Amino acid sequence: MRPIPFLILGLSVFGCTDETGVFSSGPVEDRIGSCSLNVAGLHDTGVPRDGIPALSDPELVPANDGRAEYILGHQRVIGIEVTGQYIAVPHNILWWHEIVNFNALGTPLAVTYCPLTGSSLVFDRNPAGGAELGVSGLLLDNNLIMYDRAPNGTDVSFWSQMLGEAKCGPQSGVALARYPAVEMTWDGWRSLHPDTRVIGEDTGYSRDYRRYPYGGYEALDNPETLYPQGDHDIRRQPKERVLGIPGENGGGIAFPFLALGRPGIRSVVHEISGGEPVVVFWDGVADGAVAFRPTVQGQQLTFAVEGGRYVDRQTGSEWALDGEAVSGDLVGERLPKVSEAYVAFWFAWARFFPNTTLWLP
Repeated sequence: MRPIPFLILGLSVFGCTDETGVFSSGPVEDRIGSCSLNVAGLHDTGVPRDGIPALSDPELVPANDGRAEYILGHQRVIGIEVTGQYIAVPHNILWWHEIVNFNALGTPLAVTYCPLTGSSLVFDRNPAGGAELGVSGLLLDNNLIMYDRAPNGTDVSFWSQMLGEAKCGPQSGVALARYPAVEMTWDGWRSLHPDTRVIGEDTGYSRDYRRYPYGGYEALDNPETLYPQGDHDIRRQPKERVLGIPGENGGGIAFPFLALGRPGIRSVVHEISGGEPVVVFWDGVADGAVAFRPTVQGQQLTFAVEGGRYVDRQTGSEWALDGEAVSGDLVGERLPKVSEAYVAFWFAWARFFPNTTLWLP
């Protein structure tokens, strides 16, 4: 089954009508006004604003609740911690909604995932005035363009998800603050945080959250995208996931999942990003990579995998995948996450950050 016709059909079905009951039409510029980007990469999917409905404060249930049974252990979630609460937002939900707004956690957050670029980012919405984010129906190089639900409904800005910045509208040039998050399997996340809560399947929308709606799109070697975007960077397979840390002028560094897994089930990588040291923990069972600043109590640490455990060489303390010391002299300490780091498909990362460094062992 070829994914592209399926995607076009799916987008048409998901995005039935907007508030006026009709599809948007006409040049994409008519929908967004003036922009600080090359509109050649912009595409109007035909899905109107909110045709793919973002969620607002969905019900959160315990991990062992029957309303969480729609998630299989190997499926992916975005995990966050807010004031001591652990929350999982499954890809299963985001396949169909792409954005989940949280307003009652103390910080206005938007958990976002673009199924077409495999990119998962969490934003603090305060730079957007706390306004909720919605799905615009527009794409930039196949990536989600969000819009802010401005109080007056007219002075709307449009935000590139992978760039995390408003590129069109009155807030053009404003960047959303990144909120630290991790992406891994559901089994991996709940083994780290058995007290986690997760979005239940009773969202108020009639969606089959057990079904992936994009056919074979995520296949590792599938080069197809909804809209063509030129030559693919052939250094990695197009749909391989990478953990990327953005840099200036289209730079940054990308850690491919398959390369991270080459040394074994667990691995540790020390690198420099933006002139600062970073360390990446990889866990093949959880299928997750997390980037940290390797400094605790003013001391820079170096890490290794010993006997299947993440251990720092300075104190011999053992660390969990999410950066918390679980035994040893530093027990209870936490490594600061690199909040700018996020997971995306390689083809998309290389498109948005064409001068990226590709880490390989």
